[in-house]
Amino acid sequence: MPPEVHEDQRITAFGLFAEAYTGLVARFTAQLAEHGLSLVEFEVLVRLARSPARRLRMSELSAQVSLTTSGITRVVDRLEREELVHRQACPDDRRGLWAVLTPTGRSRLSAALPGHLELMERHFIGRFQPHELDLLVTRLREIRDDVNPAAAPARVTAHR
Repeated sequence: MPPEVHEDQRITAFGLFAEAYTGLVARFTAQLAEHGLSLVEFEVLVRLARSPARRLRMSELSAQVSLTTSGITRVVDRLEREELVHRQACPDDRRGLWAVLTPTGRSRLSAALPGHLELMERHFIGRFQPHELDLLVTRLREIRDDVNPAAAPARVTAHR
């Protein structure tokens, strides 16, 4: 007798992925709150810190953290009030704005990162061998590019 459709291993795999993600988010949220950051605020600071010139267009940032335009505006407003980021006009587009990481934002991020990395190592990354982690990152990028292509970082081109 064939297995029931609802017992399909693919459903199990995705369910476990969702449960693991939810558990990790709960642990990360508590640790980041000790530094006065929400998970999405932390994600914004990380994205900016890893971007050229520590800045991203608001539209790129919105896609990368999976927020609507109004959602990213509210997050950046909060971060700007705390002087962790500031907005800068795009010279190429009068309507465009950059979100730019400030030195205060870098300091806050630097303070939160050690505890965050320790939790990631203990509950997630530390369970993989280096080659497994490389494969995981490759597959996650493939999935992201397939289901959320707008979140892929913009290619930096040289200005002539």
